[in-house]
Amino acid sequence: MTTTADLHLMTGAYALHALSDEEHAAFERHLADCEACAQETAELSATAARLGLAATVTPSAALRGQVLRRISSVRQVPPGTTGTRPVRAGRRARLLSRWALAACLAAAATLGGTTVWQHQRAEDALRQARSARQGTAEIAAVLAAPDARTRTADLGDGATGSVVVSRERDRAVFVASGMARPAGGKVYQLWYDDDGTMRSAGFMDPGRTDQAVLLRGGVDGASGMGVTVEPAGGSAEPSSTPVALLGFPT
Repeated sequence: MTTTADLHLMTGAYALHALSDEEHAAFERHLADCEACAQETAELSATAARLGLAATVTPSAALRGQVLRRISSVRQVPPGTTGTRPVRAGRRARLLSRWALAACLAAAATLGGTTVWQHQRAEDALRQARSARQGTAEIAAVLAAPDARTRTADLGDGATGSVVVSRERDRAVFVASGMARPAGGKVYQLWYDDDGTMRSAGFMDPGRTDQAVLLRGGVDGASGMGVTVEPAGGSAEPSSTPVALLGFPT
């Protein structure tokens, strides 16, 4: 039986798609009522995407299994179960766990980011980033840029979106997780927000729920970006209510 305390400790495993089907369903129900876990999950998912997509080294066949076995064997300490001051100790344990997870992600990305991601959707996102038509080298360069800044938003129905902007490179990348596929004959179109005027920035792959997309064209001082559902082939300007609107991080 999964307790509330257990659910609070699943943010990292959920972000890495390492939960069982039962745990995954229970945690998603928990996310609807826990703002702290929702925020932490979004941040960890964005971190995993940036670290994984920036890696280009192919890992050995055995390394994936070794990393996943180590992750599954280490549990976070439930808040309030250690020390004489449970609240502060719990917070300290939670912070240490997040730093430990970040270190694990960084090490895995250096060795080959795909070793961390168990679920096929994340591997699809990585392959999408590697595809030539999406500008593999430029996506990796934006994600790894020293000045890269990230803004993450909850898109509803379990989906999240993150935009990573490098002002020095004048480019932006949109990283989507769990987005529903558009209806037949429709496509997600990306837009730059030029102070209220929407400028087309390309399209998402309608067949993928997780993906990283290099926005077409330069940032050129845009204040944010949006995503709308448009007819296949796109529109000259948005013709539907935005699925997502994200202001660019400063």
